[in-house]
Amino acid sequence: MALQENLKQQGDFLFKFRSHLPLLLLITGICVKVYQVYFVGDNNRTTLVEIMESAAIFVGLSGFLIRVFTVGYSQPNTSGRNTKDGQIADSLNTTGVYSLIRNPLYLGNYLMWLAIAMLTGSISFVLIFSLVFWIYYERIVYAEESFLRNKFGHIFLDWAANTPIFIPTHFNYTKPNASFGWKKVLRKEKNGLFALFLLFYLFKAVGEYVEKGSILIQETWVIVGAITTGLIYCILKYMKKYTNILKEN
Repeated sequence: MALQENLKQQGDFLFKFRSHLPLLLLITGICVKVYQVYFVGDNNRTTLVEIMESAAIFVGLSGFLIRVFTVGYSQPNTSGRNTKDGQIADSLNTTGVYSLIRNPLYLGNYLMWLAIAMLTGSISFVLIFSLVFWIYYERIVYAEESFLRNKFGHIFLDWAANTPIFIPTHFNYTKPNASFGWKKVLRKEKNGLFALFLLFYLFKAVGEYVEKGSILIQETWVIVGAITTGLIYCILKYMKKYTNILKEN
């Protein structure tokens, strides 16, 4: 099989199961966290590691906001979480964040999971995670762009020629024509913020238990954030299932 077809085949496969990557990261990250606390300890912590752990929440929230802004201005049947039906794109998103980079949702994903990787306190793990994320999503992006190129032709090629894949190289922002879809954001991104704070609580709890044999988290904002976002998630889940409030007109 030629490399081009092989990459696309790998990308299509990884696209269907891309939601499983966080589970692998979570399990590996917890193991690294336990190792760091138990074997490395606070005595060998560097200033860089402390800064990294302190900045993790801001990195994670930045990723979440990128996802919110992207989804809020995306067209119907694009920028979705579909994993069973393969590639879906009724139209090509080229405005908003998509006028700066071609894969803003994956950038958001990276920052949110980078924040979790930063909580391990291991710079090596952060670098390894970043490399694995790039290799993994590079194939997914290849498969997606093959699909978009076949469907939209020169429209996609013209957009891709002037828009970087992942890291912005210009700030020629194109304002979206549609208004911001708050209902769409609340439906699709309701679990993102809760998951972020829940994982922060989990890593803090694991660290406390390994170090002291008990769970007494000093950072109150972690507990308050997990409880608050959890309540918001439950409310939105109920509204989506039993009411029409979040349905778009």
